[in-house]
Amino acid sequence: MVKLNPQGSRFVTLDNGYHLWTQTLGEGDIQLMTVHGGPGGTNEIFENFAQELKPFGVKVSRYDQLGSWYSDQPDFSDPQIREQFFNIAYYVDEVEAVRQALGLDQFFLLGQSWGGVLAIEYALKYGQHLKGLILSSMIDNLDEYIVNINRIRESMFSPEEVAYMQAQEAAHHFDDAHYQALVAQLGENYLHHASDPQPKHLISVMATPVYNYFQGDNEFVMVGALKDWDRRKDIHRINVPTYLTFGGHETMPLDAAQRMADTIPDATLHITPNAGHGQMLDNPRDYFESLGQWLAAHR
Repeated sequence: MVKLNPQGSRFVTLDNGYHLWTQTLGEGDIQLMTVHGGPGGTNEIFENFAQELKPFGVKVSRYDQLGSWYSDQPDFSDPQIREQFFNIAYYVDEVEAVRQALGLDQFFLLGQSWGGVLAIEYALKYGQHLKGLILSSMIDNLDEYIVNINRIRESMFSPEEVAYMQAQEAAHHFDDAHYQALVAQLGENYLHHASDPQPKHLISVMATPVYNYFQGDNEFVMVGALKDWDRRKDIHRINVPTYLTFGGHETMPLDAAQRMADTIPDATLHITPNAGHGQMLDNPRDYFESLGQWLAAHR
């Protein structure tokens, strides 16, 4: 019989036969599971969470979603596979499958960006398993995000540059060099506000088919399946303590964050200063201290 150390990495097998990479680290009575962004990103943004939250007694479980780099990657060129997996409902049920496989209950769920979409949906469907919910840089709809991201573009670039970008988008010339350079400026200023804080690889580890289907070609071009996602009328039904954390200089509209804090019955809003969409990378001291204190207060 194979016996695995509960502290470490392992694959879990889903009922559909695919395998997901998971890792659990840390000691304590607070159980936290993290859900990464993208869509099609990786868990790596959470790799230091157990270390940073150690003073607060937090055990952290993280995983790569189906199609992401460390987990199985289905052949998304197959229409039947795309129909089966390219929907929010699948990825929400996947969170529940991972929870069961890791033996978690009455746990805290943290969703970053796209992971926040899944965390909101999980809280509405499987809320009986939650001790608390953490939404990190994610609001409850995409309409307000689209308006805000285009407002950012208009403030960052000249009218001529905005017109140029829009022309390339209309022609689907997303690989145009100048267009790519302009898009990169968004990442440098709002996705990662600090100087080069994001994890680096020698090759791309983004699950591009997943990103393209749900999002589009980049953050400005919100034409994917997520564009109509809206839970503004439902978040009042979230009945567990909820921590909303946003960067002070990020892509998500902070007025929407305040509205959420006023709507969810037991919500706390925190703004991480000097941070963009990747708050935990831009200002880790503030991000982890504030998150850890909130977790400890709701243990």
